[in-house]
Amino acid sequence: MPTSSRLRAAALTATALLLSSLVAGCGDDPGDDEDLTAQKLDWKDCPAPSASEGDGSAPSPLPDGDPWQCATLKAPLDWDDPKGDTIGIALIRAEASGDPSRRIGSLIFNFGGPGGSGVSSLPAFGQDYAALRTRYDLVSFDPRGVGRSAGVKCENDQQLDAYFQQDTTPDDDAERTALLDNTRDFNAACEKNSKRILPQVRTTDAARDMDLMRQVLGDTELHYFGISYGTELGGVYAHLFPKKVGRVVFDAVVDPTQNPEQGALGQARGFQLALDNYAEDCTSKAEDCPVGDTAQDVKDRIARLLKDLDTRPIPGVFPRSLTQSAATNGIAQALYSKDFWEYLTEGLAEAYDGDGRILMLLSDSLNGRSANGEYSNIAAANTAVNCSDDKPRYSVGHVEDRLPEFRAASPLFGNWLAWSLVGCTDWAVPGAADHPDVSAAGAAPVLVVGNTGDPATPYEGARRMVDALGKGVGVELTYKGQGHGAYGSRNKCVRTAVNGYLLNGAVPAAGTVCS
Repeated sequence: MPTSSRLRAAALTATALLLSSLVAGCGDDPGDDEDLTAQKLDWKDCPAPSASEGDGSAPSPLPDGDPWQCATLKAPLDWDDPKGDTIGIALIRAEASGDPSRRIGSLIFNFGGPGGSGVSSLPAFGQDYAALRTRYDLVSFDPRGVGRSAGVKCENDQQLDAYFQQDTTPDDDAERTALLDNTRDFNAACEKNSKRILPQVRTTDAARDMDLMRQVLGDTELHYFGISYGTELGGVYAHLFPKKVGRVVFDAVVDPTQNPEQGALGQARGFQLALDNYAEDCTSKAEDCPVGDTAQDVKDRIARLLKDLDTRPIPGVFPRSLTQSAATNGIAQALYSKDFWEYLTEGLAEAYDGDGRILMLLSDSLNGRSANGEYSNIAAANTAVNCSDDKPRYSVGHVEDRLPEFRAASPLFGNWLAWSLVGCTDWAVPGAADHPDVSAAGAAPVLVVGNTGDPATPYEGARRMVDALGKGVGVELTYKGQGHGAYGSRNKCVRTAVNGYLLNGAVPAAGTVCS
């Protein structure tokens, strides 16, 4: 099921330094006199990833032959006790490729989630940022609680298979009881297996880790590229350290003014808009759309499929069946990028013929399941961070009262996102606030890029982030496109504006529109 009000973003997972994290991740006593800002990072070639980062192969060398390098940053377990025990924060970098005399510093990336592994995502997307590498070391990390940075552990792979097969849109008392019982079991497993790290994974903790990272990397300011949840993390950093903000870009912007319920409702509208756009695109092409004759027909057939799957699942990825929840997950995953729309069409066409494999694979991608049946810890970390950040806790009665509004926002996704609100109800750690504080008076300009067709972080959030950052800080750029985020679309206008700011300090005019 989607966790809290922010749907998990699918994360490509890769490289790990498992053995070193077994030492640093378990916690060391740094001693009263150790200055963590003076530590030296031991950069080495990155080996293959751990299961918590999604398995796979070690990252291939960069096109110029340079290797990806990994290291572990020592950070306080508890930032309220900075001289106490430590954890390891897994880092990855590609050193700058250009003239050393023109090197600006390190550009730190967070690709979203929360719960996504930056150590695996940066190599996967690295070529998209080749121009930025001419003047920066490209750096990313597994935030605390993620991957090999003291990763949160909850249920095992077999339990997670069952957890993601459950009915997440209950229709009667028995289904509601089962959903709540499964949620309690998952949350209890998190507390049992990760009790030590659970109170220490708030976004404010990760922001303090980034400032330590900045200092250890040798930069006087933080240069940063945040995507999706990474925009929230960047906003919290700017609030805590406004005078340390360097050149910063937010893409696929989280609305910092919303509580979890408001965020989930906004996502319902966003995914419905993306579905509407997909249906219009499919039926407007010269060739026949194989999943509907009109846009409304496309959506009606999807609704009928999901209704049928509620009681009659079809074969998915053996031995698992494609349930209503898994199909909804898979459809949502495909709406994250226009590049995935062809897979959605193929998956729907096959599902109508009784084959749920493609939709199941899309659902697995969203949930962090590898082909070998192992899960990354994205679900565990996503829940831990969201439930630690978000103060509100929602009852079944509250959700039921709100269902009509969610259904009006999205006939397809409304129920699914409304019921996600119970995910934190029995969480062991109290939530911190209704919404993050990102006010950053006196900070350098932050370029805030909103996409009008973004399903997961609706466009309106970009303007609200600009306003919340404060006068003279946020600079809004609009991309009239589809999918989650803008820079990854390879739109020339967006890339010119973003690269111009990060590489040359040229702030685009506020209100710039790219299409």
